[in-house]
Amino acid sequence: MVNRLEGKAALVFGAGSVGDGWGNGKATAVLYAREGARVACVDRDLAAAEATRDIILSEGGTATALQADVTVLQQVRDVVETTKNAFETIDVLHNNVGMNVEGGPVETSEEDWDRVMAVNLKSMFLTCKCVLPIMEAQGRGAIVNISSLASIRWMHFNYISYYASKAGVNNFTRAVALQYADRGIRANTVLPGLMDTPHIYQAMKEHYSDFTAMQEQRAAVTPMNKMGDGWDIANAALFLASDDAKYITGIELCVDGGLHCKTH
Repeated sequence: MVNRLEGKAALVFGAGSVGDGWGNGKATAVLYAREGARVACVDRDLAAAEATRDIILSEGGTATALQADVTVLQQVRDVVETTKNAFETIDVLHNNVGMNVEGGPVETSEEDWDRVMAVNLKSMFLTCKCVLPIMEAQGRGAIVNISSLASIRWMHFNYISYYASKAGVNNFTRAVALQYADRGIRANTVLPGLMDTPHIYQAMKEHYSDFTAMQEQRAAVTPMNKMGDGWDIANAALFLASDDAKYITGIELCVDGGLHCKTH
């Protein structure tokens, strides 16, 4: 199937990548464009958003690059307004921004707790606050929020604020899904498992001096004996954003090679 998003406009927060390669947001923005969507690529790092935009443009797609801190309401409002003015509609809202800070309840500072909650959870509240009125006026829309497998199980690292914030993303999305289910708006989450993306190398550099060992260990934990990649998340997001999922709302779609079935 092709052109599953033909004629639609997608607003992707976290469309850049922290390094070379394909992060979840970058891959998703490009795939949305390949399926016919006009894409607003938003990132705190404007250069990263522009890199994603340039890939889309080089493939003959339509895209714009915008900068925003998703924890600041006015900046979110500005990019939503810019996107609406440019594309006349916002059919897909994709929230991919996230961060983690190591530490349990005792070790984590109040400042770090608040920052993780703001980036991972408050950001989705702010983007939905600004986009939902547009979708409601249109009578249609699809929201895809990127959560984490850490929202439903222990992942063997002490990331208390990450666990809590991502669990909040799940229930926040369910609540939006049910409130807007009779208004033509769907909301779903994707739960990535152990992924091989540029972000993970940034997050794990303090734990591993040898990334080959990290890759082997993460693959061994997964029932499929391999990590996923940004395109696995992109394909799941595309399905949920498209009319192929027109009767699906309020779900948590695990993209994790079966890891959610394990108890250890």
